[in-house]
Order: sequence, then C-alpha cells, then structure tokens
Amino acid sequence: MKRWLALLPALAILSSCGFRESTSRIDAGASLSGSPVRVTNGAGHSETNGKPGTVEKPGRSTGQTVGAEQASEWKTLELTEEMTHLGELVLVNRDRELWPEAVPGDIVDLGEREDLTSGYSLLDPSIELSEQVALRFGEMVEAASSDGVRHFRISSGYRSFDEQEELYEEKGDDYALPAGYSEHNLGLSLDIGSTQGPIDDSAEGSWLKKRAWDYGFVLRYPKDKSSVTGIQYEPWHFRYVGLPHSLIMKKKDFVLEEYLAYLKEKRTIVAEAKGTRYRITYVPVPATDGTAAEVPVNGDYTLSGDNAGGVIVTVSLKEAA
Repeated sequence: MKRWLALLPALAILSSCGFRESTSRIDAGASLSGSPVRVTNGAGHSETNGKPGTVEKPGRSTGQTVGAEQASEWKTLELTEEMTHLGELVLVNRDRELWPEAVPGDIVDLGEREDLTSGYSLLDPSIELSEQVALRFGEMVEAASSDGVRHFRISSGYRSFDEQEELYEEKGDDYALPAGYSEHNLGLSLDIGSTQGPIDDSAEGSWLKKRAWDYGFVLRYPKDKSSVTGIQYEPWHFRYVGLPHSLIMKKKDFVLEEYLAYLKEKRTIVAEAKGTRYRITYVPVPATDGTAAEVPVNGDYTLSGDNAGGVIVTVSLKEAA
C-alpha cells in the first residue's frame, strides 16, 4: 500500500494565542497574550472524510476559503478503519504501534534541500523529515529570528523502521523504542537543538517553550508527564500536530495521550483562533462496518486518526463574530 501524502492544512499562523472552555457562550477574554483561542462543547456532531491529514476544497473554486457554516451543500463520506491509523494526530508510543502506511509520502532529505533549511543548521546532512513539517518548522524559525533567536539546529528527524530497530538493539530499552513504536518513525517529529549549548538552557529552548504551540508544534515529552507518556523528559523532542490542536493542548496542559482522551470524551468541541472557528469532532469507527459522515462541499476540513479506533475531524467554520 502506498504511503499517504501529508498535505498539512494551510491554516493561518496563530501568534501568541490563548484558549478557554465553556459549556455555553465562549469567553472572549481568555488569552495568553494576543488573539484568543476559545473552546466550547456540544457544537453538534458532523464528521468528515477524505484523506487523513489533508485539507480538501471540493466543488466550485472561488479562490477563497469557504467556511462550513457558509457552505450551501454537504456531502456524505465514508470513514474506514484504515483511516484511524493515518494523520497528524496518530498516537505512537509503547502501547500503540505505527502502521508503516502512516508514514507520509513527502519525506525528504533536508541536506539536499537548501530551500527548506534556511535559518537553521543540521547536525547531520542525512536527516530526513516530512516536507510539509519542514516548511512549518521554517516558518517558526523565521518568527524566532525576528525575536533575535537564531541558533536552531535539527539533530534528528525521520527514521526508517530498519534504522529504529538498529538503534534499539544498540541502545536498549532504556534509551530507545522498538521499530514502529517511536515517533521518529512517523516523520512528523524532530529533535531540536541549539548551537549555543543544551536546548534546555538556551534562548532557543526558552523560545520554543513559549511559542512552538503557535505554529502547530508541541513538546511531546514534558518533565511532569512521564507517567502519562512513558518517556522521560526530552526538552528537544517536538511533534507536529497542527492548528488549532497544539494551542488547545498548550492551554489545557495536555500531552497527546490526554488530548485524544479528552476529544473522545467530549466528542465535539468548537475552538476559535484569530477570528476563525474550528469544529473538532471525534468519530468512533467500527473495525468491520466503518461509518458515514457529512462534510461541507465548499468548506475546509482535515482528518486524522488517533491510532486507537477513532477519526478526528476538524472543520474550519466561518469567521467568529
């Protein structure tokens, strides 16, 4: 089976956003420093399909994004069990093995792509990463440079299953994970360092802790979450999950395990970010029969499996009032 091509959503970059949850009217005053990200529950139950991790704009083309609440037509799509294993939010850990087919088809050798590595260095020129994740990382590095933070280095990215197995045999269970159980096998994670010293003690590390979330990246293994992730603190390891998911995780102090459990419990939430509303719906997908879902014909939406029997549907709604 061919690997799915990761076409990450072309959503607007959110700068310094906050978030607050409500069961009725969303409070517009909850922000960290700038445009608020706001969330409410029970926003209806409308799910989608297509290709996990993609943005689809079917129907008439006007040259502008049409929000779901502005769409005049909806279409029914089928969600299959295979889709639960694909996408930007798939959980990969000691208990959840990665499907080989989940690896994006846009893995590139960064050492051969000067257009993708402007503003930062590589520890090894053979480091690989999803091209779309590399683009998002480049945008983040550019923003950091505007703040005077300019010494980023990528020390590790995508690893093939064979490379992971070799590392596991060399380092053992205390320092590595078996092939298929490491996020580095997915192509959406990277280890970020600083040329000025340990990342935890550098200006680069400090900037990432405050701002990486604004660009769709999350610190995957925080110091106080090792009991949840099963991995000790790794200040260098960041995972791309996309917007607005990263901002919600930041505000609610969630790691990916907790965020997916939260979505599964709430089923549907609405998040507002920089004037745009997003409806995020968790859809259980039976292993045998699958399920049907409706999506706007002229609206933007993304899909991602959780690697545990569900698909997360994120629909871009109309601009917030």
